[in-house]
Amino acid sequence: MTQIALAETGARAPAAAVLPAAAPAELGLDPDRLEQLFALIERHIADGRYPGAQVAIARHGRLAAGRTFGRAHVSPDVAAGDGTLWLLYSQTKMITSAAVWQLVDAGALSFADLVSDHLPEFAARGKGEITVHQLLTHQAGFPNARPGPEVWSDHARLRRAVCDFALEWRPGTRVQYHGAAAHWVCAVLIEALTGRDYRQVIRQDLLDPLGLHDLYVGVPAEAQGRCADMHTLQDGLPVADASSSGADFRAAGVPGGGGYGTAAALAAFYQMLAAGGTLNGVRALSPRVIAHATRNHTADRVDSTSGATMNRGLGPVIRGRVPPTAVNPSPGQTRGMGTIAPPATFGHGGAGSSYSWADPESGLSFSYVSNCRSDEPFHSRRLDRLSNLAHAALVAP
Repeated sequence: MTQIALAETGARAPAAAVLPAAAPAELGLDPDRLEQLFALIERHIADGRYPGAQVAIARHGRLAAGRTFGRAHVSPDVAAGDGTLWLLYSQTKMITSAAVWQLVDAGALSFADLVSDHLPEFAARGKGEITVHQLLTHQAGFPNARPGPEVWSDHARLRRAVCDFALEWRPGTRVQYHGAAAHWVCAVLIEALTGRDYRQVIRQDLLDPLGLHDLYVGVPAEAQGRCADMHTLQDGLPVADASSSGADFRAAGVPGGGGYGTAAALAAFYQMLAAGGTLNGVRALSPRVIAHATRNHTADRVDSTSGATMNRGLGPVIRGRVPPTAVNPSPGQTRGMGTIAPPATFGHGGAGSSYSWADPESGLSFSYVSNCRSDEPFHSRRLDRLSNLAHAALVAP
């Protein structure tokens, strides 16, 4: 285990810290409670639950605490360091969504627009009335569409594939998680509006101005040596998942599930959102667009496949007031923010491995990433406990 900024592995050192560091007590956080959080992660790794992890907690624009644990790779065995980049899976959706929010701020787009207003051929196969709002709230009607690796480096082909998506149900009549499809459409929409590769837009317009150089949607060749392998457990042992650990996948920047980053960079990203769109004096988004996008736009509607309450904003999941364990046959995304989280808390998780969130009421942000897709119920239970410990550490204004 290492503390943020010690970086004691062979991985290339990360970019300079985005957030200035402060002692937890200076930010109203109980250091003993944070040590309990770190100890729980250490127990998970000692028990063989996952090879490695990283966590960061920030408040009021400063980094209160961060640790790195375990191994980035198991074969060959390589320790994780503070510069290690972790696969974010669906946490990437928040970054891609924020790039769409920037286009709304710039007047290039409205959430009320039809996607086909800006991408005319998207109207094919009955999709002409789908709004950007429906797209971002998982109501678009094509939850299982998923273009393959053939579109990663051919964006003309990507546009054709997205516009050829077939409806599975009438848009707006259901809420069902679109694991990949909606944010592939977002990527093509960004390209149609800007005339640039969506990965460049995210890099140049969102991440770089904020100094978030340790977040990537599309990892360049020179940074790929810092990427941790993603693993699954087979007979109790971690095995690298080749489908999500290759150079082509890392470079592709799959917009709904292929980003990489550090916990500290994610905690800083959520600090920006909690602060109304600014980070270290740089404004990326307006307070109003963040307030609108982080409201619960799907109320108490449930996912038509999982039965879980969706609590969807225009990108994030909102904690809301519904007790997640009482209404969800399977643990819902809301549990990843902690069952004791205030209702306005918002964030997003990554498949079986991670979660990051912000509490706008207190200014607290939290990021936890790991490199193994864990099964339920362990996954949601550990996220709940880790996030609850972060919330419980908040003891002063």
